[in-house]
Amino acid sequence: AVAHEECLAGVTAWGATAYPVPLAWGAAFDPPLVAEMAARIGRDLRALGVHQGLAPVLDVVRDPRWGRVEETIGEDPYLVATIGTAYVRGLESAGIVATLKHFAGYASSTGARNLAPVRAGAREFADVTLVPFEMALREGGARSVMAAYTETDGVPSSADPALLTGLLRERWGFTGTVVADYFGVDFLQTLHKVSDGPAGSAHLALAAGIDVELPTVKCYGDELAAAVRAGTVPEELVDRAARRVLLQKCALGLLDAGWDPEPPAGPVDLDPPENRAVARRLAEESVVLLDNPGGLLPLSPAARIAVVGPRADDALAMLGCYSFPSHVGAQHPEVPLGVAIPTLLEALRGELPDARVTFTEGCGVSDPDTSGFAAAVARAAEAEVCVAVLGDRSGLFGRGTSGEGCDVADLALPGAQGALLDALVATGVPVVLVLLTGRPYALGRWAGRLGAVVQAFFPGEEGGPAVAGVLSGRVDPSGRLPVSVPRGPGGQPWTYLQPPLGLADEVSSLDPTPLYPFGHGRSYTTFAWTADAVGGGDGDETAAAIGTDGGYDLSLTVRNTGGRAGAEVVQLYLHDPVASVTRPDVRLIGYQRLELAPGEARRVTFGFHADLSAFTGRTGRRIVEPGALELRLAASSADVRHTVRLTLTGPVREVGPDRRLRCEARVTAVQ
Repeated sequence: AVAHEECLAGVTAWGATAYPVPLAWGAAFDPPLVAEMAARIGRDLRALGVHQGLAPVLDVVRDPRWGRVEETIGEDPYLVATIGTAYVRGLESAGIVATLKHFAGYASSTGARNLAPVRAGAREFADVTLVPFEMALREGGARSVMAAYTETDGVPSSADPALLTGLLRERWGFTGTVVADYFGVDFLQTLHKVSDGPAGSAHLALAAGIDVELPTVKCYGDELAAAVRAGTVPEELVDRAARRVLLQKCALGLLDAGWDPEPPAGPVDLDPPENRAVARRLAEESVVLLDNPGGLLPLSPAARIAVVGPRADDALAMLGCYSFPSHVGAQHPEVPLGVAIPTLLEALRGELPDARVTFTEGCGVSDPDTSGFAAAVARAAEAEVCVAVLGDRSGLFGRGTSGEGCDVADLALPGAQGALLDALVATGVPVVLVLLTGRPYALGRWAGRLGAVVQAFFPGEEGGPAVAGVLSGRVDPSGRLPVSVPRGPGGQPWTYLQPPLGLADEVSSLDPTPLYPFGHGRSYTTFAWTADAVGGGDGDETAAAIGTDGGYDLSLTVRNTGGRAGAEVVQLYLHDPVASVTRPDVRLIGYQRLELAPGEARRVTFGFHADLSAFTGRTGRRIVEPGALELRLAASSADVRHTVRLTLTGPVREVGPDRRLRCEARVTAVQ
């Protein structure tokens, strides 16, 4: 058999490294590091005799109220595509079959409810939902795809031949296996009500293109065999699926004469120092400093610090729902975690040994009890600074505030945590808000009232030291938001990929502008950006026209002008002023993370190709249109530093699956 395992944030096995969740990968903007992590996960899977990993999740966030946001890479399809492809390359490099999920549209479920119907239109589906899968298949070489639970326009993905065969295989040329999500074939009968029994569900799934039923055989078993013998299910559908599975087994060596199903005997260390080092680096790179208006951070080494909050002294505060201690271990509280997971409180005391650090929980994660407020306020009032550590508890199907099946009605902080933060701010003591969450939460209520705000998305087993390192100043914060942080808890769904009428305007009293935009993040050092000017003024550049099949290189130099090492993330956005259909005001088409020592400078050159401006036109075909474009070099989706104005000339050009998907970046040293 092809043995499979979950591996989203590390191998889902006792004692395995618990890496940061995918939303943290997105915050790091570092594909090579994600590939290194995935290669380590792949080697651990192979050591256990596993052949197939059920990752990565390539769903693009469309509504942050959805519980599985923590499993996604972010709200931008290009970011999801590039980071997800890096994960696939790493996992496949170890000989593990990477499984892209959930194909397709799962994150667009109505009202952010798990498994609810998908209401996405065909253009959104093509230009947002499918983009990461295209890149991960073509550039990453993923050998398996998992069908989504959801339905789109009345057709469940697991019973959709247009999706699983017409698009995936015939148009994109995919030759690997398609697997069902757990119980997804049976759900055609029990949940979707489009079949009348296991054999009918199997017929629909096989006809659509699902080769393997997971996790066990219910629909693809005896009743299917009987239906084939009776002639109600064509035998060639079974042959087609079996052929694909056998070909994959051949590629994995499972049918070789000398194959041994038993992995080498002996103990396997699934959390060696090398794994932990990668987990630490990724955690450190993913921490986002949202605000530090008065320079309260880094904390003074000898300060009196009151640590308050339900996430400060809980190791599970660092983990998402697909890490083993949360996914399985939560059902067995008597079993040790299996890996060392320092809490933020423990790590902060280690970072600042001369500080006087007190701790009070204040409240629980999700219950409304406020009886602990008085003690928390008293501790805060005695301190020079209060570190409020708030956020989520990850779990499954309602056992947490984030995770699969843990969807929320709005983006208010869970339970009494918002009221606790109000009480701490009211003391007048400067408050550093640290969020350990699986989704963004609305923070507009405290805008301008906090000394600093630090966001970490379930940063894994080394997350405590990583966040504490940012608070102490040992680590320069370099994460950037992979999702927007809203002002108010309502007004969802919303992401930054809005056409003009999705933005703030005078025809509505509701302003959807986020408090912190996609791509935002601060540093303890400073950076100077200098564009290579070719005309124009005020930092703008005007380039010569290029054809609708042409390319253009744009460059800028970034210098670290501060007194300490740091990382800047240069982001390239596309703005299409006039198009035949409405387009997002801006969308990410390239980025480059730069690690710079004090005084060091590097030049980044982006190779833009007109294919990157393509979109699905009115006829349903993907096209490149002539006309004006703006390429915006930016520190976030809202912080534009330089603009290149291009004109595309020539005819409308149709592009297909072989189009350019990536804006390559070249980095060179500058004296």
